[in-house]
Amino acid sequence: MDRKTLKRSVSIHAPIQRVWATITDPEQISQFLFGTRVETDWQEGSPIHYSGTWEGREYHDKGTVLEVDTPRRLKHTYWSSLSGNPDETEYYQTVTYELQEQGEETILTVTQLGLMTEEGAEHSGKNWEVVLQKLRELVEKQQA
Repeated sequence: MDRKTLKRSVSIHAPIQRVWATITDPEQISQFLFGTRVETDWQEGSPIHYSGTWEGREYHDKGTVLEVDTPRRLKHTYWSSLSGNPDETEYYQTVTYELQEQGEETILTVTQLGLMTEEGAEHSGKNWEVVLQKLRELVEKQQA
C-alpha cells in the first residue's frame, strides 16, 4: 500500500521556547487544535491520548511519544478513532513537529506520515493549515 505524506509549515514571530511551550501545553493545545483535550507527559515511550468532539462525533485518539528533543523536535504515533480503521499498528501514522529558529521567527514544520488515501491527505492538510494559523495567532498574541 502506498502511504501518503504531508508537510505544512508556518512562520511564527516568537522565540523557539515560546512555540515549544505552546505545542506541549494541553491547555494551549485545546485552543488551536479544535478544542482537543490532550493527556501525556511528553516522555519518550509514554502514551498520548486525544479526545473531543469533531463535527458532532466524539473521538478518542491515541499514540505513543517517540522522540522529544526540547525545543527542536517532537515525534509521536497517531491513530484516530474516527478513521474507520482498526486500532492496529499498521494503521498508525507518525506526526513530527520540527522547530527552527530563523532570526526573530520560529519556523514550525509538521510532517504527517502514513496517510492511507489521497483524500485523507488532503483532508489532513487542510486541517493542519487551520491549526497552524490558529497556533501562530495564539503564540503571537501572547508575545504582544
